[in-house]
Amino acid sequence: MEMQHSAMKFQILFFLLLLSFMYPSVAQGSYENCCLKYITGARKSVRKNIVSYRVQETDGGCNIPAIVFKLKRSKTLCADPRQTWVQHLMQKIDDRKTT
Repeated sequence: MEMQHSAMKFQILFFLLLLSFMYPSVAQGSYENCCLKYITGARKSVRKNIVSYRVQETDGGCNIPAIVFKLKRSKTLCADPRQTWVQHLMQKIDDRKTT
């Protein structure tokens, strides 16, 4: 009986230790795709390399609303959706996709 009790304690300890090692990787993954700050503007050469965008809502781990522009080489830029230049750029991308 004592042997089963100590084996069970070891299994519980091992499980808790495993969870504690997994926690940082899970927490890091939840913030990986979130914008934390905005760019103030983008040069014309950068704007030409934008292929798409997505809207970031303030839910879950993302705490600011943002427009995330995706560039040709998988880089991203985060912009304030209230800015006029951002709205114009989104419209240009939408127009480019419809034609």
